[in-house]
Amino acid sequence: MTPDVVVDIGNTAIKWGHCAGGEVAESVAMPPDDPAAWEKRAAQWGLGGSAGTWVVTSVHPARCGRLVGWLEQRGSTARVLADARELPLHVSLERPDYVGIDRLLDAVAANGLRPPGRPAVVVDAGSAITVDWIDADGTFVGGAILPGLRLMVQALHDHTALLPIIPTPKAAPPAPGTSTPAAMELGVYWSAAGGVQAVLAAYRRHFDADPAVFLTGGDAQALVGVLGPAVTHWPEMTLEGIRLTAEALK
Repeated sequence: MTPDVVVDIGNTAIKWGHCAGGEVAESVAMPPDDPAAWEKRAAQWGLGGSAGTWVVTSVHPARCGRLVGWLEQRGSTARVLADARELPLHVSLERPDYVGIDRLLDAVAANGLRPPGRPAVVVDAGSAITVDWIDADGTFVGGAILPGLRLMVQALHDHTALLPIIPTPKAAPPAPGTSTPAAMELGVYWSAAGGVQAVLAAYRRHFDADPAVFLTGGDAQALVGVLGPAVTHWPEMTLEGIRLTAEALK
């Protein structure tokens, strides 16, 4: 199957990718429930009316249902990827279907770019931050799940009497924090960044290997500066995993 559009529906954001020339040529963030905006974007990509083959993945069933309903109403071809067995990926876990489909799609994309014989780590910084290991043969081995930056900010506010809501950190803040919001920002940032660094170090020790490191997700830009110069920041990584999976389907 050759998709015209690939869609990644997350807990916070929805991303569309326009496929052309064997790659995700353009990606945009889209509103979760605005058919007029959806139709306008489809038309801009030359997919007005009922045109186009769309491949969708989601970790948010309600949003997925709304988008697929719209696609079916306009007569477009829509395929939802929801089963790990559909992916061109070996998963060495007892229950691959319990792994978020977005994590597995990132691994598919990593296998398309990592050097042959070299393992990889994928850091996906979204509502949660996942840090996953793909071995030298391309097998998804497992990973770690950390709270994301926005989630930590919200939790500090919700579960204390006086801590405010603060903006999500966009980069490493100055240390020490000289006000309550600044101290929160510093703590939230390094809880995430330090956690990722610690997990990476644990993987390197455990596997005695130097993996290729990929970084994606809505908060990736905030972490790119602390993961070292060799990290590959790849905003379209999940979308590329969807495209590669779609093209492998019969």
